[in-house]
Amino acid sequence: MCGIAGFYQFQDNNDVRISTLRKMLTRIKHRGPDESGIYLSKNIGLGSVRLSIIDLSTGTMPLSNADNSLWIVFNGEIFNYIELREELSTKGHTFKTHSDTEVIVHLYEEYGPDFVNKLNGQFAIAIWDKEKQELFLARDRVGIRPLYYTEIGETFVFASEIKSMLEFPAVKLKISPKAISEYFTFWTSLSPSTAFDGVYEVPPGTYMTISDKGMKTKTYWELPICKPNEYKYTNFKEAAKEFETLFSDAVKLRLRADVQVAAYLSGGIDSSVTTSFIKDISPDNLQTFSIGFTEKDYDESSYQNIAAEYFKTEHSSISCSPQDIAENFKDVVWHSEAPLLRTAPTPMSLLAKSVRDQNIKVVITGEGADELLGGYNIFKETKIRRFWAKDPQSKYRPLLLKKLYPYLPQMKNANSNVLKMFFGFKLSETSSPVYSHLLRWNNTSRIKNYLTQEYKDAIGDYDPISTIERKLGDKLNGYDSLTKAQWIELNLFMSGYLLSSQGDRMGMANSIEGRYPFLDHRLIEFCMSLDPDLKLNGLNEKYLLKKLMKGRLPDSILNRPKQAYRAPIRSTFISDSLPDYLKEMLSDKQIKDSGIFNPEHVSMLLEKMRTKNQVSEVDNMALTAILSTQILHDLFINKSMPQLKEKDLVHCNKIIQDY
Repeated sequence: MCGIAGFYQFQDNNDVRISTLRKMLTRIKHRGPDESGIYLSKNIGLGSVRLSIIDLSTGTMPLSNADNSLWIVFNGEIFNYIELREELSTKGHTFKTHSDTEVIVHLYEEYGPDFVNKLNGQFAIAIWDKEKQELFLARDRVGIRPLYYTEIGETFVFASEIKSMLEFPAVKLKISPKAISEYFTFWTSLSPSTAFDGVYEVPPGTYMTISDKGMKTKTYWELPICKPNEYKYTNFKEAAKEFETLFSDAVKLRLRADVQVAAYLSGGIDSSVTTSFIKDISPDNLQTFSIGFTEKDYDESSYQNIAAEYFKTEHSSISCSPQDIAENFKDVVWHSEAPLLRTAPTPMSLLAKSVRDQNIKVVITGEGADELLGGYNIFKETKIRRFWAKDPQSKYRPLLLKKLYPYLPQMKNANSNVLKMFFGFKLSETSSPVYSHLLRWNNTSRIKNYLTQEYKDAIGDYDPISTIERKLGDKLNGYDSLTKAQWIELNLFMSGYLLSSQGDRMGMANSIEGRYPFLDHRLIEFCMSLDPDLKLNGLNEKYLLKKLMKGRLPDSILNRPKQAYRAPIRSTFISDSLPDYLKEMLSDKQIKDSGIFNPEHVSMLLEKMRTKNQVSEVDNMALTAILSTQILHDLFINKSMPQLKEKDLVHCNKIIQDY
């Protein structure tokens, strides 16, 4: 795992260009603390910081093909690189290393840009083609690894993280009001936009070419979805057999490494399934890691202990308090590079740190199972709301919703009328392609009430929900309701929030690579071809997985009620021991200086959080959103982070000047 950065058409003397690249790489050296390298020629600069996992001795980047006409820097892992190397060898390619990086550059040489379809992995790739004088960028199918770009004058600048771009001359970032409106609706921005004006991501499943002819973009993979008459698997036995084959191979490929591979064990079904398959494939001792909470409403330690004992793993667990979250929240926003509406990324960062503290670089995790197999409550909620919409006056149908959110205080004693007020938003608009998410997005949008009038004016009449409905058009017509909801979760929320704020970013902040067998593209394609009843059977989520694993997991884990992964907010930020920096970010002066939020409204929220017995989920989200956006503004706009000095810069193991 690595971090990459570079530029195209940056004309300055070589000392400035090398210094600029070193600064850019230093900002992301957490992604690759083991070594770094640079390639420079007249029109291009490529840089890499490396976390060495495969071919520890000879895999230093940048790497080239045999005649040095192609140069590559690469962030990620290609899990099927051994098979691809053998394929290329039969076609006459010779290799100088045993790394997956070199395989990529030879694939590009052999097959051109569409070689990406052959890759099973998680990646952000940059290749310089000397003959064409063309830069090629590509990102994995579901956006596990990040890749950003911007244009500064005549120069195209790219990097694994936006903070790297802060070190390019003349870069001055501005938080985008339009993006704020999207974050305060979807929890993320609409790709390719980011939180900053003029900074974009290479979208998942996309590659780009940049040359003096301009910039071209091509989508090489999209989430495959099936209409009711197209489901490939409707029978449990056939589906279970195929899942077992695919998932086993996905795990086996992700165990490939020249370093130790560990696993997260959260006490839920998903991580227990991955651990079970790991133990089947490699029965040797496995190290597992988990995090618990000092506040019992969030803690799953008892289930984690059951799983660790069942699998006989070498288990390590840490406990997270609200104070721990507060003390680390600034760093989490720095690494997330976006407004956050939840504190949940912070414990994930602490968990990754506990792994790194034991000198482990790679962990296998269960992300993706909920999205692919109907695990989220929003899928059940949609099913109930559609059922209720057929008889909107029913007193009994809305009561089904009480089962979904037992952890919300306001739900425990809610009657039918209260439920109608809370869940009845646009109940009858079942024809909307985004019906499943309308209620969530409407609730989240209330955060925008805290914006200043100037910021509201800057947003104008821009409506994120109308925008996504317009973009979708009739794309989801004719598909079942679960498939529609999954499409939104997988295309919007998973890459834009889950994998960025809680996955790649929190792992790589601590130099830890996460690997996600559920997100093997073959498994994604399989899951999206299943009859929905094999995923969400009635209100029984992950039906196929649960039935398959009967007798292979402890019943207490297999049958436990769904518990969303959450972390405390109110007790974290409403505290006498709140770190001074966070107090400052919430002060009237800082709120006024940033110009994003209305100071009076923020004060009223803080007073409510301090004095009221009950606060809503929207209140919690709003407080987190305000604080994280204030920190984002301070770090990226005010540039309050420590400035880099010469002694801080990465030492490059390899500098290639090719003129």
